[in-house]
Amino acid sequence: MNTPVIGVLALQGDVREHLIALAAADAVARPVRRPEELAEVDALVLPGGESTTISKLAVLFGVMEPLRARVRAGMPVYGTCAGMIMLADKILDPRSGQETIGGIDMIVRRNAFGRQNESFEAAVDVRGVTGDPVEGVFIRAPWVESVGGDAEVLAEHGGHIVAVRQGNALATSFHPELTGDHRVHALFVDMVRATAAVESL
Repeated sequence: MNTPVIGVLALQGDVREHLIALAAADAVARPVRRPEELAEVDALVLPGGESTTISKLAVLFGVMEPLRARVRAGMPVYGTCAGMIMLADKILDPRSGQETIGGIDMIVRRNAFGRQNESFEAAVDVRGVTGDPVEGVFIRAPWVESVGGDAEVLAEHGGHIVAVRQGNALATSFHPELTGDHRVHALFVDMVRATAAVESL
């Protein structure tokens, strides 16, 4: 697979920015809203936005259960900010009716870095991303309170875990899609290619 097809869950949040970043990282990028669209992609990005809203819309549009099934089956998935919350096996302070997809053995705290007016940018060293640190944009960002044995911590900021990988699942507290630096998306595209290579053997 030279050019993987990667979807962006397009129910709410910064969908367009991820589509642009994925295309810049040599993937074919498509918005995904329905189960039939999910079935046509090799991998999926869960964008930032409002995690409770995305969760409820995913149920409403009928994609939550197919998405859980595909993640359990090993489909590569990358979540930023709200997407990180969606990939957590446990949320410390869930809103009423909030569900997660799961896939990463981590406990996440919502809005941990503060409210909208406390948003900030910081240089973050991300394991697996070569060169200079990644410019992390933190907007009402979560952090990871703890991870289980199968989850690998890729980055920390201020003593808190802000990037995690477990198998084919990747998650960051911050928004690399907002900076014009596509290295984190390129890391994910490489994960997708590696998964396809193994499946083709």
